[in-house]
Amino acid sequence: MTRRAIRVFWGRRPESVQAVASRWRQTLEQVEFLLPESVDGSWQQIHSSGPTTAVTVDQLAQVLENAQAAEDWSDRLGIGLRLVSGSGPDWGLELSGLAGGEPEIILQSMVLAVSTPDTSEVPEAELLRMLAAVWEPDFGDVTDDNILDALEDESDYRVGDPVIGRVGYLCAGRAEAVPDNLKAGGALPGGGVLLRIGAAGEVDAVVRAYERLRGAGALDPLPRPLDRAVF
Repeated sequence: MTRRAIRVFWGRRPESVQAVASRWRQTLEQVEFLLPESVDGSWQQIHSSGPTTAVTVDQLAQVLENAQAAEDWSDRLGIGLRLVSGSGPDWGLELSGLAGGEPEIILQSMVLAVSTPDTSEVPEAELLRMLAAVWEPDFGDVTDDNILDALEDESDYRVGDPVIGRVGYLCAGRAEAVPDNLKAGGALPGGGVLLRIGAAGEVDAVVRAYERLRGAGALDPLPRPLDRAVF
């Protein structure tokens, strides 16, 4: 079984429950379209305690309102939600999001973890492109544990810093600093860019690209305390 993560991150962007629910709905609908073999037709919400509960797209606004009404909710962090689905022992999806808040330090995010049989094809670039279109993030990537371990060990990457994986997304402000020969993935609406760095297993290529982008200023961190959503 192979596991990869498709992730997007952004800074301070307060939004209503309805706005966050709309982004969640678009995400679920597109995940079901792009990964039909991975979704078993239903979603389950993971809670901090107790069993999972079934959720439909029509219930998203109410689920997010419930999360916002929880005793430990803070507008500084945003509204958190974790959903899972799976069509068999070797197929699994988990969507984990934190959105709608005004954090000062911690980035907001949407993370799609995909587990599939080793021989299965996963449209990683299209999934990242979709998350970028829906959530309008600062940066995003397609990554796995081997890539993250190599970046930490070889390039002093720290969790929370802007980063790219074997596919990367950078917002319009960051795209201006990307060397031309790395813009192989093409521009996205809004001026962001999708970067196709390497195939699965090409960890060294990701490390080299990360170091080049960081040196060019395309991966400079957002200022803290956070005062904006994107670079």
